[in-house]
Amino acid sequence: QVQLVESGGGLVRPGGSLTLSCAASGFSFSVYALSWYRQAPGKERELVADIVSDAATTHYADSVKGRFTISRDNGKNTVYLQMNNMEPQDTAVYYCNARSVIRPVSYWGQGTQVTVSS
Repeated sequence: QVQLVESGGGLVRPGGSLTLSCAASGFSFSVYALSWYRQAPGKERELVADIVSDAATTHYADSVKGRFTISRDNGKNTVYLQMNNMEPQDTAVYYCNARSVIRPVSYWGQGTQVTVSS
């Protein structure tokens, strides 16, 4: 059974930091591209960051470049999102996504709430 379980969300003050984790099971994690998406109230889900299977290439949305870092540990089947210098506009539900690069398969986690507020 495929599972993606996010954790690490919560309430943080502007300028603060959080690290999200997404633990995966039930599929060949190391050959999947991984992404973090977020969805704010009343807005569409948007791509925040992604990382290829060997971690050689990452991509970030312009709004988080220089503040967020995506990484993965294929030995632990886990992907991370380190978020620094957070802003109220970062408030959203954050979702983990795993995407096969050889067939049209994609898995989603259930999401974790991140709120940036003073």
